[in-house]
Amino acid sequence: MPETRLPFGIPESELHFSFARSSGPGGQNVNKTATKATLRWDVLHSPALSEDVRQRFLRAYASRVTREGELVIQAQRQRDQARNAAECVQRLAEMLRAVARPRRARKPTRPGRGAVERRLSEKRHRSQAKRERRGRDAD
Repeated sequence: MPETRLPFGIPESELHFSFARSSGPGGQNVNKTATKATLRWDVLHSPALSEDVRQRFLRAYASRVTREGELVIQAQRQRDQARNAAECVQRLAEMLRAVARPRRARKPTRPGRGAVERRLSEKRHRSQAKRERRGRDAD
């Protein structure tokens, strides 16, 4: 099992690894060893996550979660099984850290006076340029 520590105290028993032959680097080695790591973790039923973190996670990574609520992460960059498994765990940890804290609510602001003046000045400039393109017949 990889040595990366998981946030939220997720027990190793919840992580399910499977290995397959990789298409990554390794020459003839990839033809005979199963180095590609696939990590599966049941996000929906994990007791390690609080409900608000679970909802943020599912919203942020909806495309990576199956219909059954399982997250699937694959790694095949490295030449050996243990390093690819560690990379899967590291990616999971990064994903969890990204959703650990709720996003700060956006405080609505108004544009500054300078920005408004620049916008209106540019509008007048464009209007003038278009007016000059028209022939004298349009007046």
